[in-house]
Amino acid sequence: MSIENIINDAWDNRDQVSPTSDESLKNTVNQIIDDLDSGKVRVAEKINGEWVTHQYIKKAIMLSFRMYPMENLNGPYSSWYDKAHLLKGKTAGWSKDDHEKAGFRMVPNSPVRKGSFVGKNAVLMPCYVNIGAYIDEGTMIDTFARAGSCSQIGKNCHISAGSGVGGVLEPAQALPTIIEDNVFLGAMSEVVEGVIVGEGSVLSMGMYIGQSTKIVNRKTGEICYGKIPPYSVVVPGSLPDKNNSSAPSLYCAVIIKQVDEKTRSKTSINDLLRE
Repeated sequence: MSIENIINDAWDNRDQVSPTSDESLKNTVNQIIDDLDSGKVRVAEKINGEWVTHQYIKKAIMLSFRMYPMENLNGPYSSWYDKAHLLKGKTAGWSKDDHEKAGFRMVPNSPVRKGSFVGKNAVLMPCYVNIGAYIDEGTMIDTFARAGSCSQIGKNCHISAGSGVGGVLEPAQALPTIIEDNVFLGAMSEVVEGVIVGEGSVLSMGMYIGQSTKIVNRKTGEICYGKIPPYSVVVPGSLPDKNNSSAPSLYCAVIIKQVDEKTRSKTSINDLLRE
């Protein structure tokens, strides 16, 4: 059986999956997590211009939580209690050579889960990266920012301080939250529920965007959901109730213009931080 078939068969009988499951299933799940960790596979990828979710990979991640028991890990100032395969994290036990080979900068107190990928020349400030996440080359995950489970973040992005890229682990068929290449996500923003932020876009500080958030093009009046078009400059806004002028206005995201040189100069990546 192929790896995909093994996982799909186990998923159909997931109530029977446990720490005592067959070693062949454990080995298959572990192989997928290792491949996610190295970037050999990813939860979602762009194929012929469209983002596609590889459901069997998400299923493997979820099955791993049934296969592994809870375990304790003692540290110098605390102890932790979590699933055994995730307790020690991606870089536990790494030497200087291991870090140099991986090629990304990682500041202390940056928990990065096993099964997540971080590309070369990325910078991880004190942040959090969950299992299944994919952080591409040259991207900065800034202080207290979060890359949720299975989130996909492209090349040369800046996920500013305090921001969150939401995790979408289940249902298996759901597209994860996706930040395409060269995106600037402003401080204290949240992009969740499988929203796609198109390449080169700039989102202002304090943006909150989910699948139900109205995304309004100020110039055309067009309203869309779930996807920020490429090279959009987006700020928080509000829409009045057309049927009741005295009713409270509702939050929305407003596309005010396309990215230009002035905008890009304010949000460009500082290469010095990646040396």
